[in-house]
Amino acid sequence: MTNTAYHLTLPAARTSSVVFASPHSGARYDPPFLAQTVLDDHSIRSSEDAFVDQLFDCAPEFGAPLLRAAAPRAYLDLNRGCDELDPALIEGVRKGGHNPRVASGLGVIPRVVAGGRAIYRGKLSRAEAEQRLQAIWYPYHAQLQRLLNEAHAAYGQAILIDCHSMPREAVEGSARAAARRPDVVLGDRFGASAAPEIVERVEAAFAGAGLHVVRNTPFAGAYVTQAYGRPSRRQHAIQIEIDRGLYMHETTIRPNANFDAMRKLLREVVLEIASIGQQRLPLAAE
Repeated sequence: MTNTAYHLTLPAARTSSVVFASPHSGARYDPPFLAQTVLDDHSIRSSEDAFVDQLFDCAPEFGAPLLRAAAPRAYLDLNRGCDELDPALIEGVRKGGHNPRVASGLGVIPRVVAGGRAIYRGKLSRAEAEQRLQAIWYPYHAQLQRLLNEAHAAYGQAILIDCHSMPREAVEGSARAAARRPDVVLGDRFGASAAPEIVERVEAAFAGAGLHVVRNTPFAGAYVTQAYGRPSRRQHAIQIEIDRGLYMHETTIRPNANFDAMRKLLREVVLEIASIGQQRLPLAAE
């Protein structure tokens, strides 16, 4: 299924309660947006989780749907709340309580891309901000919740795997001098967004493939894990961050020589994660 907000690939039969999503891999840079930005066609892509949707596109083969953003993160960030509007960018927005994401220019409609580079020369109208939310944010999140509701109805639980990538410099900066740099960071908001046994099994799937996994540092999860992680209701959300250097050239935003091997390796990981959601749980126990 394709529209202006997202691409949805459904399995021939849903045999798992797991839902995979990639909210930052959207790469449809429409001409009106490119005409608005002061950045060139390459720089505007620096916040994009390029190719992440391709790394996980085997999920439907294993009975789990894959929901992918269509629009790029620089245009609208689906891992932010619809109320995370930046008064420094959008006309008519009042300053509220301190929100570090908004303050740094990374609200639902970003003011900057990676490296703090400004996207626009001036401000956007409140009407344009609302139009973007109506066209993209609300449809994407409505579809995501629909997929989770369907999983819960069929299996007694829903498990959201929110797929992202991280710049290598981010993990190099967080790793201790003597420690191995993480390949994967799992974010469960320090235990608040998913049951421990599910996080452990997801971690084991990556570790079993030879990847070094850490939790919550430097990325514990943002809006999606906070909004959808409800383990007490058997709705779990885990953010996955994969080191971009493992499969792409960050400066040129092109796959590197290891891309196909990484995609093959992750195929086994996705199969293992999908299998976590194949057991139907009794609803009466809720």
